[in-house]
Amino acid sequence: MKNISKGAMIAILAIGFGTQALAGNKDRTGQAGAAELLINPWGQSTGVFGLNTSHVKGLDAMKTNIAGLAHVNKTEVGASYSLLLRGSGIGVNNLGFGQRVGKSGVLGINIMTVNYGEITVTNYDNPEGQIGSYRPQFFNLHLGYAKSFSDNIQAGLAATFVSQQISNVRASGVAFEAGIQYVTGPRKNFHFGITLRNIGTNMRFAGNGFSAENRAQENENYSINTLTPSEKFEMPTYLNFGAAYDFYLDANNVAETEEQKAEVAKPKHRATVMANFTSNSFYSDFLGIAGEYSFKEMFMVRAGYRYERGIGTTNSTTMYSGVAAGATVQQRIGENGPMLAIDYSFRPTQRPATGVHVFSLRFMR
Repeated sequence: MKNISKGAMIAILAIGFGTQALAGNKDRTGQAGAAELLINPWGQSTGVFGLNTSHVKGLDAMKTNIAGLAHVNKTEVGASYSLLLRGSGIGVNNLGFGQRVGKSGVLGINIMTVNYGEITVTNYDNPEGQIGSYRPQFFNLHLGYAKSFSDNIQAGLAATFVSQQISNVRASGVAFEAGIQYVTGPRKNFHFGITLRNIGTNMRFAGNGFSAENRAQENENYSINTLTPSEKFEMPTYLNFGAAYDFYLDANNVAETEEQKAEVAKPKHRATVMANFTSNSFYSDFLGIAGEYSFKEMFMVRAGYRYERGIGTTNSTTMYSGVAAGATVQQRIGENGPMLAIDYSFRPTQRPATGVHVFSLRFMR
């Protein structure tokens, strides 16, 4: 009862804070900043549009539902690359590390940078450039902790340091999140999850890029340096609910007693169906369904569809459209070596973008 009450308390707090944070309306659409907080750089969860809130596990959870980080067995290291807009030169580099501490806790760190390539500097007197170039730097440092309160409940908290800058303009802030997962059923095959993400400090751009030198009107021999202030902006907060159910397709792999349940091996065939709802503070809400098939937990294929009002039209607040798909291949290296996993996903986008490809490599012990 003590463990259950702790998990329930976290869920109530998440819902309570979410009610306050998501008290927006359609007039706020597009007014949030730090949009890179909405980027998921991992190949597993992006294969279902992040609809696996209820049962995501390991490093993937740090960008979906931090509670799933508690499923790291001992150590997990991963890296990924996202080809965000093919042909534009924009990519997302990502590195993650998770380490179990104690019997039930896991610490995680995730570093993500967005590469926009080199951009030519232009101004009023030099519209064609030829005066230099710059590289925007978007950097996210994500620190999280998750804990298993029982075999049925996992919960976690995390914070993300956000930094955006070019050569003479920059902004920074901190975003927080909380999540919980609950599993039940005779074979622990019903999953429920909730997460509240990106509640944080307001951000404001500042720097020499907002200053300009102008001639004084009274005397052209004097100049005045003026600074144009910028408006604050909020984080893209959202509240995410998800549920999933595992269908084990091995008829001979059913246990009746507690002793048998402890000895039953993982099924050869698993099919999981997922449903998810996202309440966005500054965008349209999302509703999605997805499915995943697994063979011996060594080969997995998945697909998902996420719907929002006006999707596929000029009223859409997301560039994604259609069905996302992905696959995972994982195998242990040697008899006692780490598990090596390779993930890939593709998410279709509206034109002129041509889809988003994500490649991940993970090592687990």
